[in-house]
Amino acid sequence: MASRQHRLDAFPGEGVPPPGAACELLCEDHIGTYALPYPCQWRDGGWQNLETGVPVKAGVVAWRRLADR
Repeated sequence: MASRQHRLDAFPGEGVPPPGAACELLCEDHIGTYALPYPCQWRDGGWQNLETGVPVKAGVVAWRRLADR
């Protein structure tokens, strides 16, 4: 099992991503860290599902552009 720090290191996004950029999010809850299974974007001051526009309610701890994988 990968450590939390190893997962965080795989998500190098810092600050706010470029507008409209498709991103993968690393989230965290009381069980551990996990990547959301769908692309997201930063819009209107928050993360949203790229396809549906629904706000992400999970605790986002890191992000990376999909092109950076």
